[in-house]
Amino acid sequence: MRFNYSDLNPDLIMDALDLSGLRIDSGLIELNSYENRVYQFQDEDRRRYVVKFYRPGRWSRAQILEEHDFAARLNEAEIPVAAPSPLPARPCWSIRATPSPSGRAWGPPVRGGQPRPAGVGGALSRPHPPDRCQSPFHHRVRLDVESMLHEPRQLLASGEWLPSGLAKSFFGVLDELIKHVSDAMTLDVAQISLHGDCHPGNILWRDGPMFVDLDDCRSGPAIQDLWMMLSGERHEQLIQLDTLLAGYEEFMGSTRASWR
Repeated sequence: MRFNYSDLNPDLIMDALDLSGLRIDSGLIELNSYENRVYQFQDEDRRRYVVKFYRPGRWSRAQILEEHDFAARLNEAEIPVAAPSPLPARPCWSIRATPSPSGRAWGPPVRGGQPRPAGVGGALSRPHPPDRCQSPFHHRVRLDVESMLHEPRQLLASGEWLPSGLAKSFFGVLDELIKHVSDAMTLDVAQISLHGDCHPGNILWRDGPMFVDLDDCRSGPAIQDLWMMLSGERHEQLIQLDTLLAGYEEFMGSTRASWR
């Protein structure tokens, strides 16, 4: 079956799910997604699913399969992650179906309110077990200076992307940032398999956390899965950080080196 990703409509989606061995009974509600097309539906056995159609060209097949394998390993280790279901068949494009997890969205803390309890930090440590799930990624991208800073800088410098009056000052600030980050990344900081996009919107809560959307999983320092939990002014973030680390480091040991 051939199709154009930009032409996805209910009929094409139902055909794709049918080819994958899933039968829609009701629903097919579109969910928010910046990169992909994501829908929720209920099948003939009244089981709820979330199905994702990956945007072509963003990830290779090997990278997508490695994401699915990471989710499965976390699930086997009894870490609460929404892992994809094996599909009886698969159409010619990249598709993932996951049992729809229950729970409420875990939004950011109220500005100026009480910080999150220390137990939240312990919950955030669960996708970072030291040995059980740390089979290294071979195809997923790494959080490193080359791909995150040097390559984008080269792209910006190669064309007229910036107003001429701002380019000199912009690249001056960017080069200083690259130097500081490069110095920090030379530290002996463990590179682990990360969720990669661990913000409050990707955590559901029902008697504990459920982590969803591993689409951005990658290798990098643990801080990448922690800093996006912070919000507000700097003094508020420092309070939240101390609270998070109190729970996180109870299970994982000190991570201070990666916070530079």
